[in-house]
Amino acid sequence: MTNLLSILLMASQGGAGAQQNGWYSFLPLLLIIVVFYFFFIRPQMKRSKEQKKFKESLQKGQKIITIGGIHGRIVEIQDTTVTIEVENSVRLRVEKTAVAMDTTQTIENK
Repeated sequence: MTNLLSILLMASQGGAGAQQNGWYSFLPLLLIIVVFYFFFIRPQMKRSKEQKKFKESLQKGQKIITIGGIHGRIVEIQDTTVTIEVENSVRLRVEKTAVAMDTTQTIENK
């Protein structure tokens, strides 16, 4: 009985030291994860939120550029698509995800 007790006592003391060394060995991995979060994941999430907010704020009459480089003015907005008017009253229907930027202020300022 005393042998079992002494073995358990030694294991608990040795386990605490090994456990502490285990935390120190995981510290570089934890640091890498934190760096990845703050330099890669968090900024990407922020950009994604801004892009979603931009697409939800599209309005009729806005002048936009699509990701394909087409310049036009929004004439109609549906759930997932936008109808834009380009040169000579030609209308194109594009996905909201294809709208890259708003040029209303930039064009009016020139």
